[in-house]
Amino acid sequence: MILRIRAFILLGLLVAVTFVMLPAQLLGLAFDWKLRRRLPRYWHKVACLALGVKVRVHGRIEERRPLMLSANHCTWLDIMVLSSVADVAFIAKTEVADWPIFGTLAKLQKSVFVKREEKRSTGKQANDIAERMAAGEIVVLFPEGTTSDGNRLLPTKSSLYGAAAMALPLAPEGSVYIQPVAIAYTGIHGMPMGRFHRPYVSWPGDVQLAPHLADLLGIGAVEVDVCFGEPEEYREGVNRKRLAATVEARIRALLSARLLGRDLS
Repeated sequence: MILRIRAFILLGLLVAVTFVMLPAQLLGLAFDWKLRRRLPRYWHKVACLALGVKVRVHGRIEERRPLMLSANHCTWLDIMVLSSVADVAFIAKTEVADWPIFGTLAKLQKSVFVKREEKRSTGKQANDIAERMAAGEIVVLFPEGTTSDGNRLLPTKSSLYGAAAMALPLAPEGSVYIQPVAIAYTGIHGMPMGRFHRPYVSWPGDVQLAPHLADLLGIGAVEVDVCFGEPEEYREGVNRKRLAATVEARIRALLSARLLGRDLS
């Protein structure tokens, strides 16, 4: 009962904050103000608080630009967690735009919706991403292309780094930086989270959103670690498949170390 009361109070706070921030965000999107990049971070901080999600950050985000963050993907909660620690935009598949609630939130954050099955439009989409990176925006890529169970990193797709390659001619110093990021769900009610409990936060595509969200609200106390790794410099002549393999190995190492409670160094 106490958890339900707490959830209703915090969700009420989130609704109130949304109504306050929404007009400013809509204006920011309409006139492309830099404010539209910053406001989502504060909204997502409140959202994490409302959902009972405690975020711990390890390492720091790369300061050089253009920058792409490459992260493992376990659940829709990853978006809120990453957005609460940095001003980012996401690369998402087109279907996300039609999802209830989350599709609207993605549009308000000016996510880039990619039609992966339509190769004719891939070049234009990659160019749009490249231009935004060159303008200083931090773009997040989930190179697995889908969600996992949170216990491992699925094989990644090097083709998804095409936008980083297209940003090279626009980069002031001829380099684009790709930083590996591991998102590890490690605690529940102050206790270590193991394989048995991780399905409470992971969201495979065959699980309905409403009951999954209800389960998460019922928990009300989840701990997640966001680990920023050593960035990889992408320059002209660098083999994209080799770079993707290096970034994948770093994400996997960070994720495994955090899930096992090992020293990230």
